[in-house]
Amino acid sequence: MNTVMLTYAIGDIHGCADLLDALLEQIDSHAAGRARTLVFLGDYIDRGPDSARVVETLRKLQWREEEAVVCLMGNHEAMLLKTLHERGALDLWLQNGGAETLASFDADGPEDLPTDVLDWIEALPTLHEDARRWYVHAGFRPEAEVPDPDVETRLWMREPFLSEDHDFGRHVVHGHTPLSNGTPDVRAFRTNLDTGAVYGGALTAGVFTADQAKAVEFLAVRTT
Repeated sequence: MNTVMLTYAIGDIHGCADLLDALLEQIDSHAAGRARTLVFLGDYIDRGPDSARVVETLRKLQWREEEAVVCLMGNHEAMLLKTLHERGALDLWLQNGGAETLASFDADGPEDLPTDVLDWIEALPTLHEDARRWYVHAGFRPEAEVPDPDVETRLWMREPFLSEDHDFGRHVVHGHTPLSNGTPDVRAFRTNLDTGAVYGGALTAGVFTADQAKAVEFLAVRTT
């Protein structure tokens, strides 16, 4: 029996519940009963049509397989949380897709979102690791200690993380910066899996094993 441990890292979903359902089916077929871990890289909500169903799907997955499903926080989840604590944060969130999230939950404002959903979002971690990789929503500062301890950086970083070819000791698997060509960006020390699902691109999963740091293959679904 094949006992290779598989890790599937999934890029930014942004309310694309149908694509998530289709990708999870593809992952199940690919795993074919083998042990596997799912790592979601954040940005489950905003912009797309059904953030509520995406969150429901992820929470059910975690409930069924708590040890095998990791959901990281993205900057869009962080923006939502800020609306509950900071004056002026609501407008920024609404301009970045928050209105679509409220509509999907049939809520008038963030304070009307289900408490259990807000609690789940607030408890999301910003980092996951295995022997070969760091998993984070956005990235790290090249000059920082590894892994970067700054939560805002983990959620928001673009430059100089994207342009500097920096070795963080392990391969960094991230999302956050949508790729206009709809395919993953694989570099020497990092892989970007945000393939722009909400912009008409693909929702992508990188397939990782313990044998090498980079993905051995990619699974992807697109809107038809």
